[in-house]
Parts: sequence; C-alpha cells; structure tokens
Amino acid sequence: MGLTHRMLARFTLFDLIIIAMMAALGVAIKPVIVPLAHLVTGPLFIPGGATGGGFYMMWLILAAGLTGKRGAASLAALIQALLVMSTGVTGSHGALSLITYTIPGVVADLGLLLIGHRVCCLPCAFVAGLLANTAGTGLTNLVYFRLPFIPLMLSICTAALAGGLGGVVAYGILKQLRKFTPYGAYSQEEAYKQYGVYRQEEAYRQEEAYRQEGAYRQEENQL
Repeated sequence: MGLTHRMLARFTLFDLIIIAMMAALGVAIKPVIVPLAHLVTGPLFIPGGATGGGFYMMWLILAAGLTGKRGAASLAALIQALLVMSTGVTGSHGALSLITYTIPGVVADLGLLLIGHRVCCLPCAFVAGLLANTAGTGLTNLVYFRLPFIPLMLSICTAALAGGLGGVVAYGILKQLRKFTPYGAYSQEEAYKQYGVYRQEEAYRQEEAYRQEGAYRQEENQL
C-alpha cells in the first residue's frame, strides 16, 4: 500500500480523472476500430491490432500529454488492462491482459523519460506512440499469434507507423486543448501557476501606472 501511495502521490485528483477518462475512451473505441482494421490487414495476414493499435494507443499518449506527469501512460495502460479483464471486451487476453496492455504504457513512459520530453512536441509524441504500439504488437504476437519472421516484421513495421501516426494525432489534439489554458500549460496545476504569475505581472503594471499617474498629477499641481 505504501508503494501504491507513493506512485499515486505525484498525481492530483484532476490528473487521475483525466487518466481514467483517457483509459476508458481507449477501451471504448477498441471494438469499433479493430473490425475496421481487420478489413485492411486480414488479407495481408497481419493482426488487426497492429494497425488499429495506433488509434487506441493514442489515448495513452494523450494521458501523458494532458497531465505532463511521468508514469501517466503506464497508469492509463494499467487501468485499461483492468477494464478489459473485468468487462471482457474485444481484444481481451484474459489474465495476460495485465501484461499485454500495461507494458505499452510503460515503454512509452520509458521512451519519454530517456529523451527528456513529456509529449511537448511532435517528434516526442510520434516516438511515444511508435514505442507503445510496437511493444503491444510484439507482446500480442508472443502470446497469441507466433507469426513467421517475414509476417512478423511486416506487422512490427505496420505497428510502428500506425503508432507514430497515433502519436501525431494525439499531439494535434493536445495543441488544440492547450489553447484553453494560459500559455499552453500541460496541466491544471501548471495552468494555475502560470495564471498566478500573469496576475502578479498585471498587478505590478497597474501599480506602476498608478505611481506614474500620481507623479504626473503632482507635476500638474506644481504648475
């Protein structure tokens, strides 16, 4: 319990709500995306998740970008694993879902940590999505499909491209959402900090204006 508390202590209540929402949306969209992906990848003997994964890994990247906190993608992925195991929706791997769903988020977080970014730019969003979907596709193949080498490589390459594009879409959404917070802050906490700085600067400018007006009036009275 102490370890869990330390892991969650870095997140505010607002962060946890955002992470839970992103995880739930990722699970909800999967039954829609996977059948559509199978229409394209089925004739090529590529698992549909390799292509569709880019769209639902996007929610992990959004969780990391909206909160700006290390471990957000991992926590969102863990919530997804628990939801899939408890509901049995499309794409459930049974008890192994705890591994196959959580590891992509962990890999995305590790990638962001290594490059020192927090889904703050297009390249790091692309890399995070690429890593998450590649890890998910590799684990799924290891657990289920056991594809031959050539189809496996084709599947991994497809997953990398789809995951990267999912990261690009996530960054595009983040850019629009950040317009609603002062100075494009990553989280509500950062927004409040930036807003506080803005208010202090505004108060300082008003105080200076009052001083200048007082000095002007004194000069006018002397004349």
